[in-house]
Amino acid sequence: MMTRRQRIISLLEERDYSPSELAQALGLRGKGSKKLVLDELRAIQKTLKREGKVLLIKPAECRKCGFRFKPEIKIPSRCPRCKSEWIEEPRFKIERRG
Repeated sequence: MMTRRQRIISLLEERDYSPSELAQALGLRGKGSKKLVLDELRAIQKTLKREGKVLLIKPAECRKCGFRFKPEIKIPSRCPRCKSEWIEEPRFKIERRG
């Protein structure tokens, strides 16, 4: 039986996922599911360095004005430019360091 982190790593090695998609793939539901995934991603990012892998982050983006956020392991709630809350979640993927 794989741990939650191992399952997340396995999924992210196949393709990119948003925190919502990861929560859904892991069967997590409820208010704290995205936060739980983000906490796991922070821990995974540290362990990947030892394994010669890297967590790639496609930054969150405002769907209204196109503002791109910093590539961070977090989900912004509002665009600083236009104040819209219509935010595309960041996407994560794991690749071998080359």
